Amino acid sequence: MKKVNLYLLVFATILASCQQHNVLTDAEKSAGWELLFDGETLAGWRDYNGTELNGPWIVENGTLSALGKGADEYGYLVTDKQYENFELLFDWKISTGGNSGVLYHVVEHPHFLMPYVTGPEYQLIDNEGFPFPLEDWQLAGADYAMYVADVYKTKLKPAGKWNNSKILFDNGHVEHWLNGEKIVEFDAWNEDWFQRKNSGKWDDYPEYGLASKGVIALQDHGDRVWFRNLKVRELPRKSAIEVDLFNGNDLHGWEIAGTELWYVEDGLLVCESGPDEEYGYLLTREYYDNFDLTLEFNQSADGNSGVFFRSRIINDVTITGWQCEVAPPDFHTGGIYESVPGGRGWLIKPEPENENVLKMGEWNTMRILVQGDNVTTWLNGTQMIDISDKIIGEGQGRIALQIHSGGGIKVSWRNLKLIKL
Repeated sequence: MKKVNLYLLVFATILASCQQHNVLTDAEKSAGWELLFDGETLAGWRDYNGTELNGPWIVENGTLSALGKGADEYGYLVTDKQYENFELLFDWKISTGGNSGVLYHVVEHPHFLMPYVTGPEYQLIDNEGFPFPLEDWQLAGADYAMYVADVYKTKLKPAGKWNNSKILFDNGHVEHWLNGEKIVEFDAWNEDWFQRKNSGKWDDYPEYGLASKGVIALQDHGDRVWFRNLKVRELPRKSAIEVDLFNGNDLHGWEIAGTELWYVEDGLLVCESGPDEEYGYLLTREYYDNFDLTLEFNQSADGNSGVFFRSRIINDVTITGWQCEVAPPDFHTGGIYESVPGGRGWLIKPEPENENVLKMGEWNTMRILVQGDNVTTWLNGTQMIDISDKIIGEGQGRIALQIHSGGGIKVSWRNLKLIKL
């Protein structure tokens, strides 16, 4: 009996030593899994906001390893590819007292200096050995500064030992797993999520967590950390979701940028120039990248406004994105203007014979269809423009209504209905 047990122990030891890492089985390949790390090179990875890899990362004994030379503003490794809905698996171990993280839906832009100002983070940390007291939202497996891990299900292995983790993001439904246990579960972009986002660490980071796609990032936070068996499987996007952007009662679901006036009166959403007579924006609190939007507008004074899409506020009222013009007659309502610092300006204007489609002082119906790199607009049933543009295709962000600078503007809006594609 003792010999049998000894043989079993030897066999188990040999089996464990022969276990292959950083490979996919045939079944995993058939199920759509792809490796993010081949065990030998850093192919497929680069610096955040960069085109090549210069950060403190190496391949070490079949692991993807951070050297512990990073800091809050430096040391992030990101995938070449963006991911939207996915299941991500990875093994990790961390040095004594170490701190790191895996982030997703990270947006790259010179304005965003660090990945965490846009991307949610699965926290990696040595709970027991960290040299300072930790809040519950900082513990291993937490959705950092948002949702805490279930301490009764958290079976974290000590520093220097391998842990297995999973992040699931499925059309807004999020799960964090650690060593076979689901320790975090929530739905992004619901009322609870926005309350947490706007009342804590992220209150000063307006674009945090809003993107529905982005690169995956690994963090060197000044401590050594090792990864292996990084694999991801993409999941399908749910489409044809109907959204009422305006409830007719208040500005719920919108955020104001600037000092111009936005209010609800008699069931209408009204924008009006304020005393500062500057630019102003009313932005959806969520991102809508691919959509079919219809709305009605009535320009009761001047009417120089617009509907922005795939847009973001980058400071105060500086906006980046694309505008479907809403303007007085002969000022190209329905055309597309690029509002990107240093951008290209007008991309396309309606044909001259269509400038008279606008009905000043009356209700007009606008339709804006945005899908991939293609944008088509209609005004009162007449197609105004159709454009395909690679740079637009790379964008993502909010829908925003505009008040132009200069004063004297008043526009009413109603029936803002969107189909999320």
